[in-house]
Amino acid sequence: MARVPEVAVVGAGIVGLCTAYALAERGTTARVYESGVPGHGQSSGQSRIFRHAHDDARLVEFTRQGRAIWDEWADRLGTELVSQDGVVALGGPVPGRLRILQEAGGIAVRAVDGAEIRTRMPLLADYSGLAMLDEDGGAIRTRAAVESLAEALGDAVVTDEVISLQPTGRGTVEVLSAAGREEYATAVVCAGLSTARLARNVGLSLPVRPAAHVRLTFQVRGAPPERVACLQDSSGDFGEVGVYAAPYPGNSRYAGGLSETVEVREDGSFADPNALVALNDRARAYVSRALPGLDPEPVEYLHCWVTSLPWSEDGMAVWEADRIFFTAGHNLFKQAPWLGRALAGAAMAEGLEESLRPAATLGRPR
Repeated sequence: MARVPEVAVVGAGIVGLCTAYALAERGTTARVYESGVPGHGQSSGQSRIFRHAHDDARLVEFTRQGRAIWDEWADRLGTELVSQDGVVALGGPVPGRLRILQEAGGIAVRAVDGAEIRTRMPLLADYSGLAMLDEDGGAIRTRAAVESLAEALGDAVVTDEVISLQPTGRGTVEVLSAAGREEYATAVVCAGLSTARLARNVGLSLPVRPAAHVRLTFQVRGAPPERVACLQDSSGDFGEVGVYAAPYPGNSRYAGGLSETVEVREDGSFADPNALVALNDRARAYVSRALPGLDPEPVEYLHCWVTSLPWSEDGMAVWEADRIFFTAGHNLFKQAPWLGRALAGAAMAEGLEESLRPAATLGRPR
């Protein structure tokens, strides 16, 4: 009979895959449970932004460390995981975030003018307001990351839904899934919308706020630019604040949306069923005004769930109960390799970093 792996990882989104990969780096075996296709839940899509800019200096430092891990894993896996084209940020938050980034040290970031914006963001309409460039940021190649990690993990990733998990009282964790019942030394839950439900089974009430999100993809007009940065627009100059966008590999398509999400009731229904359509329409209108280098008719739509914590849209935390770790937060893709290594260390009884505990409110503006 085959030996049961030491750690159960629930969820094969980017955080779950990075956790299992980090465990494998240490020679520890894991089984990754995924009810659907790896990376097609909250980690879905072709592109995400890797940015250092946060309102919490602790998160800036963790992101800086995480960038090095992305590069390390890209070399090992033999594929580009983060582009080298940078992130352009516009609007009122720029001075404060620029100061935090410069105080952190080790991050190539600076204020830029309209001329450099046109060079870095040739798809953007004329803009001459507050702006900065995060040169070490870029577009995360999300499909490459998910597929490379899943391939590296091989048959450690199984298609199975976890129904419940709980401590046995014997120093192990019992996992009940649709297809079986197994015991592990510990478990890490990175299951997105299902994390709070599974945590309730062990007496934890996670303050996770579920919502729905819209991201649209647009075709670049004409020949793709050789270089194009990711975009964060908080300026309001083009009619919206809280806009983000990132290029696909090859730069022929550009995907983005509004940071705004749609409220979801506890039973998963929408408080306003028309709200997702309204976000679609606003994103299209923004592209027409702000990004003349794109055809404003979307070629792809992505609608997905998001889970955030009450103290920040970038908030993240890990709850622990009897050797079971529950991870929650929003905008975690860029943090996933660093977070995966931290979770792997916790699973191997090295202790959970204090900054990841809920009381630390990691991501809260300071």
